[in-house]
Amino acid sequence: MSHLVLILHLFIGATLAGVGIVVLLVAGLGGAWALAAAVAVGFVAAFPIARAVARAIGGE
Repeated sequence: MSHLVLILHLFIGATLAGVGIVVLLVAGLGGAWALAAAVAVGFVAAFPIARAVARAIGGE
């Protein structure tokens, strides 16, 4: 993986995890397992998105 993909993953993953946490807290589901799952989903979902954004930028 290129450095661009890793840097994009850092920001995109944090954003997706944050959005997931906010959605869960607004819905009233503030349990530890639910929040951990939101962070994990954001982390995993960020890989293909970061790769697609890097290709669109022209880094790969």
